[in-house]
Amino acid sequence: MSVTVLILIGLNIFLSYKGLSNDLFYEKYKFEVEKVLINKDYKRLLTSGFLHVSWMHLIFNMISLYFFGGLEGSVGSIAFLVIYFASLIGGNLLSLLIHRLHGEYSAVGASGAVCGIIFASIALFPGFSIGFFGLPFAIPGWIYGLLFVAYSIYGIHSRSDNIGHEAHLGGALLGMIVALLMRPEAFAYNYVTILLIAVPVIAFIYIIVVAPHYLLIDNFFFKEHGGKYTIDHRYNIEKNFQQKEIDRILDKINKRGMKSLTKEERKALNDYSQKIK
Repeated sequence: MSVTVLILIGLNIFLSYKGLSNDLFYEKYKFEVEKVLINKDYKRLLTSGFLHVSWMHLIFNMISLYFFGGLEGSVGSIAFLVIYFASLIGGNLLSLLIHRLHGEYSAVGASGAVCGIIFASIALFPGFSIGFFGLPFAIPGWIYGLLFVAYSIYGIHSRSDNIGHEAHLGGALLGMIVALLMRPEAFAYNYVTILLIAVPVIAFIYIIVVAPHYLLIDNFFFKEHGGKYTIDHRYNIEKNFQQKEIDRILDKINKRGMKSLTKEERKALNDYSQKIK
């Protein structure tokens, strides 16, 4: 195993342990639509990839990274890391696109990055095959890719489980694209596999952008609470709360004068005045 893969696995284990043992740390760095879009906390697109919901979740991802880390020997350490992190962020960006109106949608895990490594390998090596525990044979990469894409699209559409199919699919696509940008000659000798995998994904993303209602996208927050809580609702609730607070402060000034304000009230009033300028 290379040093690069060992470092990535070590970081995942250390930060996942910290997240599993410290709820505040976990909440601060997980991917959450509301925190990214409203609070502009963009670091979560990266940091969430080093957190996991359980030890089994972590172990599965790290075993996958270990077995497919051999890609580094073919592309080099720098290229491997570029593919890994581009896939990680790309997976979260697709999740953000699909769930941009679902304020409390959240996710964690290195799955998007690992999927990017796997699909980069499929794109670069025509004879690439994938084996599974318990099976005496390996599945050709292009068959695995097609099944993976079909299952991911179905999972996003149905929301029948708690798996981050969006991050998996986005990571896989970005992994292929980045690998091909680094090795464009691979397209010439492996274009059939690449197109079979990439075209359905790109078509699916196109539908998400132009006609998302066709997907009937739902999430567990909706199902659990029986109502539609969107990021727009959250924004309006916060805006209404802030306005009520400003009205209270202005009323206090009118009755008692500016000197009666606390430090926090002065700051809130100053922040509000800056926004409306």
